[in-house]
Amino acid sequence: MVKRVLDIIGWLGTALVLASVAVFFTRPAWQPYARWVAWAGLVCILLYVLGQWRDMARFFAKRRARLGTLSILSILIVAGILGGINYITSRENKRWDLTANRVYTLSDQTRKVLAGLDAPLRMIAFAREQDFERFRMRLPEYEYASKKVSVEYVDPDKRPALARQYQVQSYNTVVLEYKGRTERVVSDAEQDLTNSIIKVISGQQKKIYCSQGHGEKDPTSSDERAGYSGVATALGRDNYTVEKLVLAQQSDVPADASVVIVAGPKVDFLPQEVDMLRRYLQKGGKLLLMLDPPDTADSPPLANLIALAKDWDVEVGSNVVVDVSGVGRLFGTDEFVPVSASYPTHPITDHFDLLTAYPLARSVTPIPGGVNSRYAQSFVETSPRSWSETDLKTLMAAKEVKFDQAKGDKQGPISIAAAVSATATEAPSAQTSRDKNGKKDETSRPETRVVVVGDSDFASNGTGGLPGNRNLFMNIVNWLGQQENLIAIRPREPEDRRLVLTADQQRRIAWLALVVIPGLIIGSGVYTWWRRR
Repeated sequence: MVKRVLDIIGWLGTALVLASVAVFFTRPAWQPYARWVAWAGLVCILLYVLGQWRDMARFFAKRRARLGTLSILSILIVAGILGGINYITSRENKRWDLTANRVYTLSDQTRKVLAGLDAPLRMIAFAREQDFERFRMRLPEYEYASKKVSVEYVDPDKRPALARQYQVQSYNTVVLEYKGRTERVVSDAEQDLTNSIIKVISGQQKKIYCSQGHGEKDPTSSDERAGYSGVATALGRDNYTVEKLVLAQQSDVPADASVVIVAGPKVDFLPQEVDMLRRYLQKGGKLLLMLDPPDTADSPPLANLIALAKDWDVEVGSNVVVDVSGVGRLFGTDEFVPVSASYPTHPITDHFDLLTAYPLARSVTPIPGGVNSRYAQSFVETSPRSWSETDLKTLMAAKEVKFDQAKGDKQGPISIAAAVSATATEAPSAQTSRDKNGKKDETSRPETRVVVVGDSDFASNGTGGLPGNRNLFMNIVNWLGQQENLIAIRPREPEDRRLVLTADQQRRIAWLALVVIPGLIIGSGVYTWWRRR
């Protein structure tokens, strides 16, 4: 009688557990009741097991039962380990990027931009469902890098109202939403995505003016050697607009100028033009001077621009830097293209470790003791096996030059770039800011920033293709524009690596794959069969 009751209780418990599982998946609204039913079923099964303990003990006393139990326990342990690993991996992100230049790893610049987020950033990928995978290869990296980033995948055909709300015109569009501002980009490349994030964060474009009228580099020129179209395009990606500026046609530097660039003038500025730059700097302006060495030994010096640099504690040398370290041979250049791998501490070169090359550069050094309470800092130096050559006549005559300290040559490392910042002396008004406690701080004023580089060709189309040159130029401009969050190594482009084979090499590989290797395998099989016979 007791055994029959226990059997009924056991079957009832099993039925209750199965019913609770079915209700849990088919009737979500009844889930609270399903839990109680499941507990009741488990209690019934436990009572049945306790009532049958003698029979169960006799069953497990058999050797086959013990082995079966051990097998079941082993399976459960392995399943538990796999479940634990799956639980951990679902909450942790770890990927290994095995590409040569790590194109699937977020760059330092992207991580800096994401670290500077002070509000949620929403990324919505509008694409067909079959195309979601291409975005899942990239967008989750942004989500893992910052907790303020959220990613969604939307099929515009299934949710047309949302696509219309964000004005999505084509498939594979990523919409970025930040503080009520939106930006759209039809790409899954890191560089395009990061540049769009920069635009939606800043909310407006900054304007850069490149001076013209004195033989400066042209930002619209695509000339392979002297053109500046490459860096102009890169500036556009960092949310800058680039325009030309002829100071002789102006009464003053435009008020909307975020940065003024003077790139390699062949003729000196007029005193009135330099006065415009001085007034611009006194009001908190930002200036990049790139002054090349003289074309000939008899070329008139850029006296007015050199004097302007000196006002900001920067001494521009009348020399040419010669580098005999041999590093330039890596780029197919000679000793008149110094290569730098040493960067003194400065925000422009923070974590910067790329080689940079400077075709025909002059020294640019801070003046000891400062000038007018302004103290410049060097941030690019050449190798110890370089020097600043002052005998320009011998140099221009293509004769052999040697280091001669008696003639004024200076042994390297030679500084070829310097930066200085100071509080603007004639700012229109104090900028109101708030400290960490939220109190107003009326003491902060606009800051003037000046960078002087002894070469302008390093950023041209001819040498700007070097990753170090382009990145350094962009870091300089972003520091001048007070966009420190953009100072980093920029996203990398995939390398085109191909294995080029001659017809003879292709024929040998074909014979190896189709005849030699299969023949060896067949031969070893025949040999093994013969030995066994």
